[in-house]
Amino acid sequence: MALPGLAISTDRGQLNGHGLEGFYRAGRRTLSRCQIRIAGREPLPVQARTTGADRARFVATARVSPGGGPDPDVVVERTRHADGTERITLHSAAVRPLRLPVEVALGTDLADLGAIASGRAGPELPASVHDSGLRWSCAAGAASVTADPPPSDALASAGLLRWEFDLPPGGTAGLELRVRLDGAGRVRAVGRAATSPLASARATGDHPAIRPLLDTSIDDLQSLLVRDPAHPTDTHLAAGAPWRCGLAPADALVAARMTLPLGTRLAAGTLRTLARTQLRGQTAQSGMIPGPRRDAGAHLPAGCTGTEATLLFPALLAEASRWGLSQQETEELLPAAERCLRWLRAAVGEGTYLCDPQPGGPVRCETQAHAHRAAVLGADLLDTFHRPGGAALRQWARELRSAFREEFWVEDRGGGRPATARAPDGRLVPQLGAAAVHLLDTGLLGGGEQAPGLLDRAQTEQLARLLGSPVMDSGWGLRGLGTKEAGYNPFGHRTGAVRVHETSIAVSGLAAAGYEKEAGSLLRGLLAAAETFGHRLPEMYAGEQRTDGSAPLPHPAACRPAATAAAAGVLLLSALAGIRPDAPAGTVTLRPVRSAPLGEIGLTGLRVAGAPFSVRVSRLGLAMVEEAAGGLQLRS
Repeated sequence: MALPGLAISTDRGQLNGHGLEGFYRAGRRTLSRCQIRIAGREPLPVQARTTGADRARFVATARVSPGGGPDPDVVVERTRHADGTERITLHSAAVRPLRLPVEVALGTDLADLGAIASGRAGPELPASVHDSGLRWSCAAGAASVTADPPPSDALASAGLLRWEFDLPPGGTAGLELRVRLDGAGRVRAVGRAATSPLASARATGDHPAIRPLLDTSIDDLQSLLVRDPAHPTDTHLAAGAPWRCGLAPADALVAARMTLPLGTRLAAGTLRTLARTQLRGQTAQSGMIPGPRRDAGAHLPAGCTGTEATLLFPALLAEASRWGLSQQETEELLPAAERCLRWLRAAVGEGTYLCDPQPGGPVRCETQAHAHRAAVLGADLLDTFHRPGGAALRQWARELRSAFREEFWVEDRGGGRPATARAPDGRLVPQLGAAAVHLLDTGLLGGGEQAPGLLDRAQTEQLARLLGSPVMDSGWGLRGLGTKEAGYNPFGHRTGAVRVHETSIAVSGLAAAGYEKEAGSLLRGLLAAAETFGHRLPEMYAGEQRTDGSAPLPHPAACRPAATAAAAGVLLLSALAGIRPDAPAGTVTLRPVRSAPLGEIGLTGLRVAGAPFSVRVSRLGLAMVEEAAGGLQLRS
């Protein structure tokens, strides 16, 4: 994947036109079938490997010499790029010269991804010979495949290109196919350019998963970067492939916040892009950042991701300023943040809680956590820039904390739990789920201090105990719903599956609150899962219990790569170092995880206050800054 380019295939390498297979450009399938035959036979696949977020390598073998025995005498290597390029290389292992007839069968329907996913794709289109390859066209557009070297024969009726290669013993021959959508130039992936907003950080350490996790996370994030067409200097992250290659406001903000250790440019581009979508006028929705509804499982109606995005906006701006976003950029974005905060106060009205969706929806636990963080961090931001409204936001936040601790806690013989929600009639929805982790994500204030949370100390300790119990901790990460709750389903994307970004938020929040045992267990489980997924964590996977010799079960509807899952790798490792910058004050505080659950860890190439930042945490849990901006003072 290298948006707007995408390639999907099985590990056999051949594109047979089944399901989602094919090359895509901006959501349209430019090629659905690309089948290779050597001397009239399909090669035998032996290995498939993703060598980067934007490319994969497939190796197959063929036997073409008569009476040659069981050993293959031709190795077929295919290197497939998301930009629509495929390189096919033939290596001879024969002792005699070979004349190899090679055929490539091509076809496409030029269907869009949504139609393919819902089973509405049409038949393959007829081809015509074009330049050094084939071309297909329909009312929606046209696409072509060109070959280098040109084929010796092209049969449009069969969608077939043919070559004959003469290979001496040990010799090599190759060809390259280039898939293009008419009217579109070569794919120029944002993340592959020198202007990428993400720093190329690196990780080292005792645990073997540390380095590949961060490398793959950053590689995947680069592949998901998208430019705002009307404002090409602004970039944001698409939600994930293959289902959500467009802008999902809440996901983009969550991922940008988790990647602040890689610099503030992505946060700034995301905030500017979403500020342009903000609703204006004199309506009840004025100030909101619009977003679609999202299923919330069996116990609650669908929630509005626009509510979450609107509350995330001022929090991200406040924290980006702490990490080093310039005063000028912060001030330019401040009016949009103020509109978000005014919407929050208007939506709450004379009450205490924020319901979602507006109006008349349930009062969700995580919505109160997002709203409280927005109010506290937003008030801090307003005060810093001498804007009015900070005092009123802090007063409401205090009232919300007091009410939440009394009215959102479900007492039981096990010590109690935070409710998932309050129904419109006031009834508590008591199910224990991963939404509660947002109560631990309080946000960063000045001087390296964490913002206050909605729970008191005793309630936080009880929540930590629950999150660390086998009911919630699957051994691979945090389940979306406890195993003892009605409706638990290990594959339920809100009712039991492990959602990677929620697990990473739990690890970060538990570590910041001092519950390192529970944080370490979830962290090690997530890293073990990452290794089974080749360090490219999917958006979610089944929450079945980990046992000896088992592996996490993939979720068939999960995006992979996904922006929030890739960004989770950055958050997990930076949380181990406990980096808490305050760039306006010229300080950085380090609160590392003292138990050092992964042993020694080193992070280089991060960005704090606009300059490279490197830190090392020893096996004793002691942190040392190895590189930082000039004048940046260390606090502990």
